[in-house]
Amino acid sequence: MPDHPVSSLVMNAIISVTNLSKTYASGFRALKNVNLDIRQGEIFALLGPNGAGKTTLIGTICGIVTPGTGTILVDGHNIATNQRAARAIIGLVPQELTTDAFETPWGAVSFSRGLFGKPANPGHVERTLKELSLWDKKDSRIMTLSGGMKRRLLIAKALSHEPRILFLDEPTAGVDVNLRRDMWQLVRSLKAAGVTIILTTHYIDEAEEMADRIGVINKGEIILVDEKAELMRKLGRKQMTLQLRETLERIPPQLAAHSLQLSGEGSELIYTYDEQSGRSDIAALLKDLSEAGIRFKDLHTTQSSLEDIFVTLVRGGR
Repeated sequence: MPDHPVSSLVMNAIISVTNLSKTYASGFRALKNVNLDIRQGEIFALLGPNGAGKTTLIGTICGIVTPGTGTILVDGHNIATNQRAARAIIGLVPQELTTDAFETPWGAVSFSRGLFGKPANPGHVERTLKELSLWDKKDSRIMTLSGGMKRRLLIAKALSHEPRILFLDEPTAGVDVNLRRDMWQLVRSLKAAGVTIILTTHYIDEAEEMADRIGVINKGEIILVDEKAELMRKLGRKQMTLQLRETLERIPPQLAAHSLQLSGEGSELIYTYDEQSGRSDIAALLKDLSEAGIRFKDLHTTQSSLEDIFVTLVRGGR
C-alpha cells in the first residue's frame, strides 16, 4: 500500500516532490527547496544548463542520491521509508555508458529484470530488444557495440522490469540524428502505453518536439513549470520585419512609443511584440508609420523558439 493517502496527493501526480534540498559534503547546495509534481502519463522535460541540478534531482527521486531535507513520493510511496516499492516502478537511463563489456544485450536485459525481482519473461526481453533495434546483436559482446547501440541498451535495461515511470537523463547526447528520431518514436510509443516519462536534455528541439510540460531548473531551483504551449504563449515573443521602400538613418521620434529596431543598414524596421496585445499594437504602429510618411514594400513575422525562452529565463529575465 502507498505510504500516503491518495486523496491528499495532487490529482494524477505520480511523483510529488516537496521542499527538497540537497547539500553535498563540500558545501555545494545542489538543490534548493524544490517543489515539483509529475503527472501520470505525461512527458515532462526538465531543462537547465550544466550544473543546474538536473541529474541530482533525478538521482534523488530514484533513491540513488540521499536527500538533505524534503519529501519524495512515487505513486504514494515515500522514497525514504519505502524505497523498494518506489524504485520498482521506476526505470532510469543514466547519462554514462556504464555496462558490462563482456555481457551480451540479452544477458544484460534479463539480468536487470531479475534484479527487480521480476520472473523471467523471454518474450518481454525479445520485444524490448526488437523495439530498440538490438535484436540482431542480442548475443554479441557489449564491447563490440557502437556508442549508439550501447545507449539503446541502457534504455532496454531500464525497461526490463516494465516500469511505469521512465527517467531519461540526456538520452540522445552524442548520438546521430537518425537515432534521436528513433528514440523520440520509442518515447511516444511508451507514452501511448501509459508510461510517464521525465526527460532531461540539452537539445531544446527535443523538448519542443516531445514534451507536454516543461520545467526549468537553474542553480538548484525550479524557476518555472508550465504547459509547453502555455509557456510559449506567455513568454514567446513575435517579431515583425518591415522591408522599407526607402532607407532610414534613424527611427523618427513620433515612433518612439513602439518597440522598434533599425536593421539592414536602414532598410528594415523590426517590431517586437507579445501575442496578447499584438493586433491592436500592430494597428497603432501601422497608423503611426503612415502618418510619419514611412512606406514599406513587404513584411513578415517570426516567433521566438523555446530556446530563446529558455535563454531568457536562465539569464533571469521574464
